[in-house]
Amino acid sequence: MSRTHTLKSDQTLGAINSLLDQGIKKISMLVRHSERLFSTDARMEPFMELTKAGKTYAYDFGRALRPEPVPMLSSSFMGRCIETAYLIDKGFTHQHNQILPHNTVDNRLAPFYIKDIDKAVERILVEGNDVFIRNWFDGRIDAGIIENPKKTADLICDLMIGQLRTLPENQMAVSITHDWNIYPVKEFKLGLRHEECGDVGYLESIIFFEKNNRYFVTGFQTDPVIL
Repeated sequence: MSRTHTLKSDQTLGAINSLLDQGIKKISMLVRHSERLFSTDARMEPFMELTKAGKTYAYDFGRALRPEPVPMLSSSFMGRCIETAYLIDKGFTHQHNQILPHNTVDNRLAPFYIKDIDKAVERILVEGNDVFIRNWFDGRIDAGIIENPKKTADLICDLMIGQLRTLPENQMAVSITHDWNIYPVKEFKLGLRHEECGDVGYLESIIFFEKNNRYFVTGFQTDPVIL
């Protein structure tokens, strides 16, 4: 089973290339995985793979990346994120004839903020994703079920800034994650309310970068915001 979400790879590539054309040297991207299958069985959630189209999207995204800076891939441990990272690697390598370092799995790119998955899923099934997210953001869900959303956004930003600080010369961090990891950063750091900016599309990203010794976050829907 699949659900319809918009592909946003062109918007991500446009935002990256715009920064590179401005002379930005250090970039760290938080990217949603490509189009994937869904299941009505919550226990299958970690194992759902990409659709046939999703595999092509991820491969084409890798091919479309510029040869420099070289992508340094990391991902959530869930299958769809590992598969997306692998296919981006494959597309980049095919296009530029350059072998990349292996993908690194990082639990901080998974839904680490969910503390009680059974209770969270129970509420999501009753409320729906959008209402659950709004209740989360407005502080109406107990921290025993899901971490405070502002703290979640801070932790994700700390991860991305940490990547910027340790990036080797001429490399770009590309972290494959989930839409729910992107929502709190858009809401609390970029001021983009979930209801107004819409769902996070496949291969949509928020981008962190360094300029004049300061750190910024941006996306295709807004101007950069200093962190």
